[in-house]
This record gives sequence, C-alpha cells and structure tokens, in this order.
Amino acid sequence: MRRASVLHLLLISLAEILAVLFAAALAIAALRRVFHRPFSSSSNPDTNLAATLPTNQAPQFGRRMQQTRVMIIFAIQLLAGAIILLVVFGVPNQISTIIGLATAGITVVLRDFIVGFIGWFVLMGKNGIHVGDWVEINGVSGEVIEIGLLKTVLLELGNRSDTGHPTGRQVAFSNSFAMDGHYFNFSTDGQWLWDELEVTVPAAGDPYQLAEEIRTLVEKETAADAAQAAQEWQRVTNRYGARSFAAQPAVNLRPTAAGLEVVVRYITHAQQRYEMKSKLFRAIVDLQHKPASAEIPAT
Repeated sequence: MRRASVLHLLLISLAEILAVLFAAALAIAALRRVFHRPFSSSSNPDTNLAATLPTNQAPQFGRRMQQTRVMIIFAIQLLAGAIILLVVFGVPNQISTIIGLATAGITVVLRDFIVGFIGWFVLMGKNGIHVGDWVEINGVSGEVIEIGLLKTVLLELGNRSDTGHPTGRQVAFSNSFAMDGHYFNFSTDGQWLWDELEVTVPAAGDPYQLAEEIRTLVEKETAADAAQAAQEWQRVTNRYGARSFAAQPAVNLRPTAAGLEVVVRYITHAQQRYEMKSKLFRAIVDLQHKPASAEIPAT
C-alpha cells in the first residue's frame, strides 16, 4: 500500500509537470503566431498595423514588438520553471534561509549569466543597438541580426573603413560586453569621420597655388557636410560644456621622390565616404588637366 501510494504521488507529480510544460509550449506557440502576423485589420486582413504607420516609425514599431515578444516568452518560461520547482520540492518552510542561500549561489555561479541579462537592458536603452545596426564589438564589425536576452549575434561584414563585404560568418557575443567592455555603433545619427586623400603633383610650376585650388575645391564639395557636422558638434559641446570643433578641410604639402604630395583631410558622413572620395578624385583630376588660367570647375 505504501509503494502504491508513493507511485501514485509520483505519477501525479509527473502529470502536473507535463501539464505545465504543455501549457507553456502552447502559450509560447500562440504568442509567436500572434507576433508573426501582428494586429491584422478586420476590414482588410492583408493590412497590418505596421503597414499603416509612417515610414520612419515602422522600424521602431518592429523593434518594440520584438522586445515585447522576447520579454513575454522569458516570463512564461520563468513562471513554468518556478511552478515545476514547487511541484518537485514542494512549498519550502524556511523561506528566508532558502532565499539567502539561493541568492548567494546565483551570485557566485551565474555571474556571467546575470551580467549578460543586465547587459540586454543596456542594449535596449537609448544609446544601445538594434537589429540592422552596423556595430563593432571586441574588434569584430558586422550587422546585428539578433539581440537575445543573453547574447547578440552579428553577421560579419568587415571593418567600416575597409571594403565592408560580408564574410557570411555569424559571430555571437555574450551581452556582458555592454557592461564589462565597449562597442561602437556606426548606424546612429551624426556618424562623421575625417577622411583623407593624397594627390601627387609635379614639383614644376606653383604647387602652393595648386594646393590652394584643391583646398577650395574640397571645401566647396564638402561644405554641406561640414556645416551639418559643425552644427551637431556645437549642440553636443554646448550641452556638456566642452570646447567646439572646426569641420573645415585642411591641406598639407609633403615632399616625395616623385615631387610633392598634397594631403587633404575633410569631414564626411560615414555612409557616404566612398562616394565623396570618388567625387573629389574626379574633380581633382579635371582640375589638374585644365589650363592654369581656367576657373575651378563648378561640380
């Protein structure tokens, strides 16, 4: 009778655990189905709420929906795990002692897990990263394709200053880098960089006049970017009381074995770096092939 009673209790506990797992699986499947086809309109099933939003708000809406889905799924899994523990061990008698021991064990053993979980909230903040951003984490550059509760996955694309061609490799990082390390986000507004181009000119003639003409040309082509960058920098420096920065191009002459080398540094947007450099090279080549008395071409 005692064996039959114990077996009966074991079967009841096993049935309760399976019922909890089945209910959690159904809830997660239903939640994923709801978020897979979000908020369909009753009058037009082919139209969803995201399609009715303005173009600039649709990506933010998608990110919020993804964050909400991840948090709800995690809450369901956590609740199911807590119920299973109660079924297996029963309701504890010494609550304070158990909570203290559990907290100490979690702090020591699951330190990386806790830091990674807290790092997820940092990444979801105002200065964090989102799916589709171009970032650099621990020296690896790529596009963010997944931000989970514990890890962030990148599609490696190479360095921003290099070719930026995808390698096809997926790199996963623990979210603890947001707390213990640092990362760069190249997809936010105001991503300016100082680019540089070098032009070799013959020593014959007046290299200083040619350098001045190149500086004028570069200043004209980059005037819009320089004005916008200076305006954004001024807004930041005024907020934090730092000194202001100048965004005007600079030209230097360097002697080389083939003559003189003109080095031009100018400000440009990170997304338009290669287009701007190609445009300046074409304009400089046209300038060098025009007669000395000709005006600088308007491009």
